[in-house]
Amino acid sequence: MTDQWWLEDDDDDMADDLTEAQLSELVAALQTLHDVLVAELDEGSDRTETVDLDQPIGRISRVDSMQQQKMAQAQKQRTRGRLSLVKVTMKLVEDGDYGECRRCGESIGFARLKAKPESPLCVACARSAEKR
Repeated sequence: MTDQWWLEDDDDDMADDLTEAQLSELVAALQTLHDVLVAELDEGSDRTETVDLDQPIGRISRVDSMQQQKMAQAQKQRTRGRLSLVKVTMKLVEDGDYGECRRCGESIGFARLKAKPESPLCVACARSAEKR
């Protein structure tokens, strides 16, 4: 599988609208993902705190601590972004628009949504966006 899993061809991605069972499964996956991301943000807060430069540790250890802090901050930012997308997607579920590509309006497909339930684009539109 490539790092860009959303670009892979899959006949299931060309599927029609979601069934009730599929929609229920995806909504449950979205809720679980939401809860996991919220927990991840809560537990990672101590790793992003400012490094105390007055600590009696060596310069290399201090630089390493600062680098780890920056990496934790970047991960926290990515998590916030994904959580935001999950929240937008949950609103689409409420509005009855879940599973539709936000660019072309076609069905995204169950296989793609199962892999990443917050996917806003169908395979073709994701390909197009990635080429830019």
